[in-house]
Amino acid sequence: MAAGPTELELFRRRWRAELAGALPGKKRRRAAEPGGSPSCREPVSGWSSCGGVPPAAPRDGGGEERREAGYFALARSLLDGKGPGARRRRPRPGPPPPGPPAAAAEPEDGGDNDLLGQLIRDLNEINEVPFFDIQLPYELALKIFQYLGRTELGRCAQVSRTWKVLAEDEVLWYRLCQQEGYLPDASISDCPCWKLALQDCYIKERTLRTNWKNRIGAVSQLQYELGKVLCDVHSCDGVAIAGYTSGDVRLWDTRTWDYTAPILEPVHGSADPGPQPHVSFVRINSSLAVAAYEDGTVNVWSLMIGREPIHHYQHNQRIQALALGLESAAIATASGFQVKVESPDDRGYWKTTAQFEIQKLVNFLHLVPDVVGSPVTIAAAEDMVYLLKAEEPGKVLHSVYGQPVTCLDVSASEAAFGVKGFGWLLNETNKILLYNLETGQCLTKLGSSLGDFTCVNLQNSPPWMLVTGNKDRRVRVYDLRRSKSLCSLYAHHLGVSAVQMDDWKIVSGGEEGLVCVWDQRMGIKLWEMHARHPVRHIWFNTHSLITANIPDEKNPRGASIMDDDLTAHRRHRGIIYAYEFSVDQLARESVLPICRSSYDEVTGYNYNISLAVPYDNILVT
Repeated sequence: MAAGPTELELFRRRWRAELAGALPGKKRRRAAEPGGSPSCREPVSGWSSCGGVPPAAPRDGGGEERREAGYFALARSLLDGKGPGARRRRPRPGPPPPGPPAAAAEPEDGGDNDLLGQLIRDLNEINEVPFFDIQLPYELALKIFQYLGRTELGRCAQVSRTWKVLAEDEVLWYRLCQQEGYLPDASISDCPCWKLALQDCYIKERTLRTNWKNRIGAVSQLQYELGKVLCDVHSCDGVAIAGYTSGDVRLWDTRTWDYTAPILEPVHGSADPGPQPHVSFVRINSSLAVAAYEDGTVNVWSLMIGREPIHHYQHNQRIQALALGLESAAIATASGFQVKVESPDDRGYWKTTAQFEIQKLVNFLHLVPDVVGSPVTIAAAEDMVYLLKAEEPGKVLHSVYGQPVTCLDVSASEAAFGVKGFGWLLNETNKILLYNLETGQCLTKLGSSLGDFTCVNLQNSPPWMLVTGNKDRRVRVYDLRRSKSLCSLYAHHLGVSAVQMDDWKIVSGGEEGLVCVWDQRMGIKLWEMHARHPVRHIWFNTHSLITANIPDEKNPRGASIMDDDLTAHRRHRGIIYAYEFSVDQLARESVLPICRSSYDEVTGYNYNISLAVPYDNILVT
């Protein structure tokens, strides 16, 4: 017969009270039989009048008392959680059930030493956990449970109350959050329940994936002033930097809806009269912004200080390539046959860390991330790839005459670059070569295509994977462990110009201005967006996407910097799109710019949930 927790508690308390009153040395009282008369509750001398059997006289040997004392000890052991055997069993933990009021629940002689009260007080101080036929200390059992995942912990929590307390320990769920990559900067005391925190993170991740697949969210154009053609765009952690033909450099923080872009002041802005030189390259990381100009000038700004440059240096010739460290404050520039590396010292003063003279003009330049000490630079100059370290002569990583390098990307330990072959006649097709930076040896050769590899992404790809774009209109994903292609997607009819991937999706941009989002595992296109100019920059994370359509022609015929005509040159300027797929950005306090604008503006845009096309021009009358 099953009893509820309250009935079981009352039964134990009554049993304990009866045991306390029937200890050896005291007189026992027998309960009356059911249906007896009220006279049965009289003292022992009245047993004959009730029709019962008089109690037997006590014996001299005391065997009956010893036998009854053994029964009492067994009952006490059962109440205390002990079995009849030699092995001691711990009680199952759990919150104490509600009982009667204190006056009715406490026995006459219970006090603070009653067995059940001591049991309840010890529930939160378990130091032994039952593991089948043995008892383990709590710390050792917690150490064993640390090797389980969230599914296994949920199953273990259904075994018993003791295992439930152990499986829901905050240390285990905090460790799972860290292993899954959620809330990496949080400490264990920041959240009262890490199990619920992990559940919320999974719900947000599923929501973001659904929004990505169905293009649910908000999209905005990062606006610019009239008459300025976009030259280069770069982004890091949601902050975008753009350079224009007017010499202006602007910043946007897409993590907020305030898209008022500040202008980073150049050194030569106020002193030199006349038009400013065009911006050739821009780069940004978490702390620095760098811009290189057509006249060989390089300006460095700190994102923490203000709009004035903190460092400035000059090349004698036009700058052909620019690189900025991913986390470090190191800058590499290539001008002519010279590669220069600049970085601050321990006191914050900038200086030239290394300077190299190479044989050919540099086409691509990258700084190796996560390098301790002096920065390491990878430079691709026509058909040669150099490994440049400070205080060491330049090392040739790869060189094959007549096979120029068409794209380059580096990670912390490897470099991947595309090489143009001689063609099918000599059995030398276009390939992707993967080199180890420590040994300088070629690890593998990927692909075999007639088209040139125009872009490669190694640094932002998942481990042991690499994604490339080709002039043959295809996006290819390679498994570096097997040196084979996992999927090939027919993407852009004029060739692929930019590409990036994560563990489930691929975003590619083409020369025709099309941005495509693919499901990498299914090999299908989810959605696409089109603009006029080639896509030269793509960056995304879990909840946002930044794309830039940069025109190849920086000085179109008929265009003038002083021209005030709005419609004549819009098609020549290029455009930057910022997509936001996070549902948090659609809250009431985050209002889209179109909703904050007034109707006295000349141009209006409607950014619907799934659309990013300007719908009308509001005419002022």
